[in-house]
Amino acid sequence: MKKIYVIFSVFTIIVVLSCNSFKGSNAHTHESQDMHYHGANSHSHSKKKEVKLSGYFGDYSLNDENFGTKTTVIVNDKTRKMVTNALPNHKTGEYPRKGNPNTISAQKRTYSFPVNPKFTGNPKWVREPGVALNGVKFEPGTAEVVACDTGENYRVEAFQELINLGLDFNNAHVQPTGAYHYHGAPTSVIEKFDSGNDLVHIGFAHDGFPMYFSKIGAYKPSYELIGGSRKGEACTYETRRNVRDISVDGHHDGTYTSDYEYVDGLGDLDECNGIAIDGKYMYLVTNEFPYVSRCLMGEVIQEERKGRLTITQLFERMNSNNDEKISKAEIRGPLASQFSKIDNNNDGFLVQSELENMSRLNRIQRRRE
Repeated sequence: MKKIYVIFSVFTIIVVLSCNSFKGSNAHTHESQDMHYHGANSHSHSKKKEVKLSGYFGDYSLNDENFGTKTTVIVNDKTRKMVTNALPNHKTGEYPRKGNPNTISAQKRTYSFPVNPKFTGNPKWVREPGVALNGVKFEPGTAEVVACDTGENYRVEAFQELINLGLDFNNAHVQPTGAYHYHGAPTSVIEKFDSGNDLVHIGFAHDGFPMYFSKIGAYKPSYELIGGSRKGEACTYETRRNVRDISVDGHHDGTYTSDYEYVDGLGDLDECNGIAIDGKYMYLVTNEFPYVSRCLMGEVIQEERKGRLTITQLFERMNSNNDEKISKAEIRGPLASQFSKIDNNNDGFLVQSELENMSRLNRIQRRRE
């Protein structure tokens, strides 16, 4: 694999639920994984000898009156179907709280995962890479962006000291919709589904491959901080309530997603934080960046839910013929009515720089108002 620079995007969430133990009904089929996948490199390490992959691979139900959890999984020959209200089956931080004014509430979610995943080896960016066994989604990126008048945009990481996002002890918080979600290793999930092995089965990615956590941190990601310093002038972080001036000067310290780069072979895991052990491909949730996979290596049958996109993602989505410009026939949504205004050179096409200029002018105007 070649070195790639990673720039990802998007979004935030949480509620107060209490009680000490998981006392509800927990009927499940505790089966060993017997799925081998070809095409991924297989690894064997002396410190990682125990690779028994038991977990929730059959039908199971999690119904907990204490926390309100209602999650049912039914498996057939092709599909693993999960129906859930997305309420965690464990304690959470108290919400609303500083940095996160939202309250956890039940959702209505149905997920379908392929039982026999197909490894492609081609990383595909996803905002929500997978779902924990309890029905709570993983969403490692954030919606927080520091934008500069000189054109730079920096996506803020969940784990940093610049902006308080109200994460709790599960590395999770709540979106305005009331959806609780994990940005990193879900502490309580790991404890609840620990079967005694180092690798704890904690969820499924949307391409069908399982997600694990190594209690001893046996598998290391292949990302490192970029050298040098960031660039950008007149940078701000904007919320609905205020605009805050931010200095992006300084070295890449992990505050922003773009501070990291993938280096093939640096660690044990690929750019999607995945690895094949004895022919079985899986994703690892780690305590180091990227924490949770930002891309998937298998075929994805479930479409990602829509959310706020970066200018680059918006441009790529509308540029259907890949000619690096958007025609009136390709443009969609509210931008269609502003086509002539955005088209600075009146050539009948929009290029990415024109969209970025529009976004920059809008930010400046909002600050003046």
